[in-house]
Amino acid sequence: MTANGDAAGTAAVPGAGAPEHTENRRRKVRWLKWLAVSIVLILLIGEAFYLWPRLHESWRKLTEIHWGWVALCIAAQMLSMTGFGHVQKQLLRAGGVEVSQHRSVAVVYGATAMSVTLPAGQVFSTAFTYRQTRRWGASPVVASWQLVFSGVVSAAGLALIGVLGTVLAGGRVGPVNLIVSVAAVVALVWAGNYVSRHPGTLEKVLHRALLLVNRARKRSAETGIDKIREMLDQVESVKLGTRDGAWVTWWAVIHRLADIACLGAACYAIGGDPRWAGLLIAFAAGKAVGSIPFAPGGIVYVDATLIYGLTAAAGLPAAQAVAAAFVYRLVSFVLIAIIGWIVFAFLFRTRNAEDDEYEKEFSQRNA
Repeated sequence: MTANGDAAGTAAVPGAGAPEHTENRRRKVRWLKWLAVSIVLILLIGEAFYLWPRLHESWRKLTEIHWGWVALCIAAQMLSMTGFGHVQKQLLRAGGVEVSQHRSVAVVYGATAMSVTLPAGQVFSTAFTYRQTRRWGASPVVASWQLVFSGVVSAAGLALIGVLGTVLAGGRVGPVNLIVSVAAVVALVWAGNYVSRHPGTLEKVLHRALLLVNRARKRSAETGIDKIREMLDQVESVKLGTRDGAWVTWWAVIHRLADIACLGAACYAIGGDPRWAGLLIAFAAGKAVGSIPFAPGGIVYVDATLIYGLTAAAGLPAAQAVAAAFVYRLVSFVLIAIIGWIVFAFLFRTRNAEDDEYEKEFSQRNA
């Protein structure tokens, strides 16, 4: 009786404190929301003060817009999205997963819409892509490998664009930096191929590491070895051969160059004549800053970075830079988000029975 009574008394203590703990968490969340909103408002007000003297001239530029260049701007952005869809398709093909181009591009649109419009959108978009690739039959290792490798390819391409822009603009970028950037990508591809063709080497390394972990945690030496062998069997199925590697490189280049062409077309649409070396720098800076998950779509700080880059590096007057950034963001941010959510509503709104399992699996792999 005493034991039951003690247990009941003990259980009552956390129960009594739970509402207070929950209320404290709610207050903290509300405070963080208000802080985030306040920061965004401060940024908007600051940008408004900075841009106000130039807005009238920028509006005049927009009323005199060249619609042929706007059409080219939209077409270039569509090509950029198609290029990334091909990158995803080829990487999955290397892992033994065949997927049609239109399905791959549809996922790219849906994931991009989530990334640029939702708070913590990059997390949602990554989880969404992982879930869809698992639906297509990719193993957990292949699905994760595709996400990581596509991100690395994208980041490497962006770095090379920044370096190229700096070189063309007359900046001093040593050959060592350029060689290291290219060598890092080549080394990554080689390492992936080597591991997939020689899984025994990786198995020895992982087995030794597992022995140390099990010894430290006082577990059996064989604990977890089955998981390692299962993972290696899946890794062995990933073979990014010369053909697939060449196609991934080609479409990654198309993806980036088309996006740059979109920005350039936006400049010409408002009557600007940018220096293309500076355009590369402005583009790379905008994309780099946009990877910071501070606000959905990098609103405000990406726009400010683009405007500054187009003014300082590409040589556009401030009024033209504001108008060009507006056109580019209208296409690459707003239009793509609208298309992405439409695609999501028609193709991905219905959940499958396995989706909860895939989401749990994704959370565990990224914990």
